[in-house]
Amino acid sequence: ELLPPALNSAICWKLFYFNETQSAGNLLDLNLLRIFRDYTPELSIVNLSMVKYSTNSTFNNKSNYNNFGSYLTGLIEGDGAIIVPKTDRSLKGKLNYPCINLVFNLRDFPLGQLIQKELGTGSLSRMKGINAYLLQINSLEGILKLIKLLNGKMRTSKINSLYNLIDWLNYKHSDLNIIKKPMDSSSIDSNAWLSGFIEAEGHFSVRTTSTIKYSKVECKFELSQRQIDHNGNNNLNFLEIVANFLLSSVKSIRIEKPKPEYRVRTTSLNGNLNLENYLNLFPLFGSKYLDYKDWIKVLDYFKSGTFKHKNNIQEIIIIKSNMNNARINFTWDHLNKFYNLD
Repeated sequence: ELLPPALNSAICWKLFYFNETQSAGNLLDLNLLRIFRDYTPELSIVNLSMVKYSTNSTFNNKSNYNNFGSYLTGLIEGDGAIIVPKTDRSLKGKLNYPCINLVFNLRDFPLGQLIQKELGTGSLSRMKGINAYLLQINSLEGILKLIKLLNGKMRTSKINSLYNLIDWLNYKHSDLNIIKKPMDSSSIDSNAWLSGFIEAEGHFSVRTTSTIKYSKVECKFELSQRQIDHNGNNNLNFLEIVANFLLSSVKSIRIEKPKPEYRVRTTSLNGNLNLENYLNLFPLFGSKYLDYKDWIKVLDYFKSGTFKHKNNIQEIIIIKSNMNNARINFTWDHLNKFYNLD
């Protein structure tokens, strides 16, 4: 069944306004339109009760839990935030409290819903001014659940934000004694962290150039990050680990801009095959999964060495024309394979 991305105008939405007297970190800066509380999954274009988890999963419940935690950690380290208040109250006297935020592209609303459902906590809201949804966890129970999932699985400098959150909780709640676990140093292909990070920051690229005398086809994967994060930490180390796995290297780009970036891009068939093997074991679940499956169709031509054949180039052009921002049809059957924690 084909589903349009995000909201279906044929569905009547019951809107709930958020009028609490508390504020979560810099919540006011997020300019939220609406907050849909934990009952959001019942008000959606994807009926999550119809999601049938695969019985052929290669993971048991413990593996599902660990890989869900790694996937979620990669997602947060790629496109999320851990916000810890610096003062007990705002200038307006509102009580400040910490929160953990995940941001989803508009088209990935069903994924945001499913993650909210699995967590059993959080508020999912449309963000004002950008094509995105925000899943925010700010209850004590929810934050403790997230810490348990993230602790020991982080691979970037965002671990310092997690440590700040743990320090804040241990100070505010004397009955807690949360131990700060070290950064995950396991092999990058040993868990689902990279798939979560790709979900947030990855891009599957197909390029074609055709002239009378010359034809060129490229099938590459890339991801980019700011060189220096907002806390002044350099992102080079973990990107070098990703680059080594993809048999590539880290390049500096946009160096003339105020916020230069690092980019990792596959440059060989073997690098692409490493990524394919990994994502077959630890799959994507957002709309980017659909781009990945189309990308694999193109990669198959490279495997067989037939990507330069005239007819195949035309097929590749057709595949490319429906990828990434050009995609208008979305299917969500792959959510059946999501990590089931029950």
